[in-house]
Amino acid sequence: MSKTTRRTFLKTATIAGAGYFVAAGSRQAMSRSANEKLNVVCIGVGGKGGSDSSNAAKFGNVIAICDVDRNTLESKGNADGFKEAEKFTDYREMLAKHGKNADIATISTPDHMHAPATLEAMRLGISCYTQKPLTRTIYEARLLAKVAQETGVCTQMGNQGTALDSSREAIAQLQSGVLGPLKEVYVWSNRPVWAQGPGRRMTMEKFIEQAKKENSQEAERIIEGKKKEIERALERLDWKNWLGVAPAREYWPGLYHSFQWRGWWDFGSGALGDMACHQVTVPFAACGLRDPISVVAKTTGHDYDSFPASSIIEFVFPATSDRPAIKFWWYDRLGNKPPQEVFSQFGIDKVSNSGVLVIGEKGAFYSTDDYCGKYELKGVEKVAVEYEKAENKGNNDLNNMYELFRAKTAGDPKICKSNFVDRAGPLTETILLGNLAVWAAAKGGENGEMGDWGEKVEWDAKNLQVTNLASLKTPGVADLIKPKYPGGYRLD
Repeated sequence: MSKTTRRTFLKTATIAGAGYFVAAGSRQAMSRSANEKLNVVCIGVGGKGGSDSSNAAKFGNVIAICDVDRNTLESKGNADGFKEAEKFTDYREMLAKHGKNADIATISTPDHMHAPATLEAMRLGISCYTQKPLTRTIYEARLLAKVAQETGVCTQMGNQGTALDSSREAIAQLQSGVLGPLKEVYVWSNRPVWAQGPGRRMTMEKFIEQAKKENSQEAERIIEGKKKEIERALERLDWKNWLGVAPAREYWPGLYHSFQWRGWWDFGSGALGDMACHQVTVPFAACGLRDPISVVAKTTGHDYDSFPASSIIEFVFPATSDRPAIKFWWYDRLGNKPPQEVFSQFGIDKVSNSGVLVIGEKGAFYSTDDYCGKYELKGVEKVAVEYEKAENKGNNDLNNMYELFRAKTAGDPKICKSNFVDRAGPLTETILLGNLAVWAAAKGGENGEMGDWGEKVEWDAKNLQVTNLASLKTPGVADLIKPKYPGGYRLD
């Protein structure tokens, strides 16, 4: 007889007690873990991963942590709640050793490693809390939802505004039809706050050439100093595992790790991928922003390596049984906003740096908050609505994490409002389609200004296909839909 793992025990106990937990309700579901906390493994414990892992440690028992940066790994390992956790720089080794005893995994890596790590964890039966955007590519988002459905694990994306009561109220207000038939959705962001734009990649060969050209007398000293700086950094950074499924490239100090990766096509998803999962959650859920049929963009220009400094994107959605056909407009970069006349018709004179505007025939919904937690209705009055409030554990970040623990304990993936199947996967698909349009709008204007509209990408959401691919002149559009993983990593 094989040894019973902790997950097998918990799964059996959940099935055996299903009637009790359904009858008891979600607020009492966590009582079963009072004497035995859920085991947690954490993949990425720096940056947002620092707070994600700390939040998970409040509700579970962290048995292992992973980070490619040894400084970050050791610092987290010395913190309360993590001192007994085994440390790894390769999540695959961690899951191979601890996966059978792990109940929940937090995945808080650069975007390009969200899917590989989450897929491996889910296939081991581990419930996952994965940071936004759920994935770097559209196919990965579809696949994560599929695997979550097949395995039955509980899942939650780290768009913490989902667990904000005022955002849930906002969804209910919009779903009530208070605005009348919907017309348009506008979202604008002050991101990026990291570097984006063409011509930024640096290599040692390029550095040597520049050093000799700019300071020939000191070139050798400067070059040697840079080589030693890189050597010291790589003693503490597992660069091969940082690259993971991405194409190989040279490490360069400050250019990718630990924050600037967001602006590179191979690693991040630009301002759209970073912020739209927050800002678009409310209009996505309330206005049915699924399965757009086309996207087109204009940008300040890019080189197919780094995202542009700024972009404007138009998404077109067909009519559904709940609403007419509508457009969704996205603007990024501080000061890049919809035309003032869009706001003036509703008496909005001073427009926030980031925000959301949903326009209907009767009025508008206006939010100046990244999570749509703060909002006002223009031209109409709020109506009485009902919505499920989050259990308050101190803040929406904690509430969002706790929701996953409740779901896992109750054996009910639907408890998580941002689960991969119903919301996070489809939301990420919609958002990332915009980056296909950005890719197809590589030519910017003069002196960093916005260029003309790029090629329109026509989309078959059901089959994840660009229907006008044969007529597009932009190379590589289809490659953005589904990535190719190198040996040692599993996609399908």
